[in-house]
Amino acid sequence: MQRRTLLGLGVLLGAGAATGAFAGWTLFGANGQPLLLSARDDADGRHYAVGYRLDGERAFATPVAERCHDVVPHPGLPLALFVGRRPSTASYLIDTRDGRLLQTLVTPAGRHFNGHAVFHKGGDWLYATENDSTEPGRGVLGVYRLQGERLARVDEHSTHGVGPHQLLWMPDGETLVVANGGIRTEADSRVEMNLDAMDASLVLMRRDGSLLSRERLADRQNSVRHLAVASDGTVVSGQQYMGDLHDSVPLLAIKRPGQPLQPFAIDEPLRQSLNQYTASLAIHDELRLLALTAPRGNRLLIWELDSMRLRLDVHLPDCAGVAACAVGFVVSSGQTRCRLYDCRQPAIRTTALSLPAGLWDNHLRLGS
Repeated sequence: MQRRTLLGLGVLLGAGAATGAFAGWTLFGANGQPLLLSARDDADGRHYAVGYRLDGERAFATPVAERCHDVVPHPGLPLALFVGRRPSTASYLIDTRDGRLLQTLVTPAGRHFNGHAVFHKGGDWLYATENDSTEPGRGVLGVYRLQGERLARVDEHSTHGVGPHQLLWMPDGETLVVANGGIRTEADSRVEMNLDAMDASLVLMRRDGSLLSRERLADRQNSVRHLAVASDGTVVSGQQYMGDLHDSVPLLAIKRPGQPLQPFAIDEPLRQSLNQYTASLAIHDELRLLALTAPRGNRLLIWELDSMRLRLDVHLPDCAGVAACAVGFVVSSGQTRCRLYDCRQPAIRTTALSLPAGLWDNHLRLGS
């Protein structure tokens, strides 16, 4: 079950319907444009949860109290959770038809959000990476149940690691892959407390909390942060290295089905240009491509997933979110225009989108 819907500009691939209060809802506006969901600021520093059609039409811009990070569309209803950025104690459940704020979801005492969550394919359950601030750095998977238009926290599981960040579903829809960043932080703080004793890991676990596997990278200061999962079970992780800027450390890793986690090879001059930092990842299953944003290096990179051949290396200032669409990838930026990259031909074509320029946050999602 893919967590993003593969849609392209002007292409209507289907329309989902729901029951009850959401009957007749579809993913598209009257012009057939899919909905781009992201967090965004304005020029005065105010924070918003936004939805835009790819032709530039604004669906909503809902004020929120703080900067959000990832967005989690519901698999069958016009709902999305805009997840608070670490160490936020609040996330925002939005009706994506009109931007109505349905709920400000608040963590219990001693817990804070770490920026990412996922809905289960059935739509009734949500799982969010959290930090246990009573035992700083202990990774927690908050378990929430959707009841009507509200989420209620009903349980939690260990993420079997420290400082969890992104999590995604494996293709079976029941197994989670979790990026445990390995960094301990105190409550209400982003200050790293254990850079000399980090313990980053890539974990596979059942949604009941049981551990299936845990793998670590060679360098302890290489923080596993973001993920992409292909339909065949290939997992790619993007790292943020917390050591010296001049250390030569792999910033991408790949776990192919039945194989251990290992470095995804990048030429050294290119690796150096990323300034030890990767951000959003996306995999295009049909085209078998991997896209990566590297905002500190101001670069967007696209590889062939199977051969690891680099297809595109382009300068894009403060590039932020990336999501797969029918023809390739949509990419946002903190400084400039959002862009569509058509990857269907050997020469990748770029189109600037008629969306507001700049001030976009690190992640975007297409769909509900």
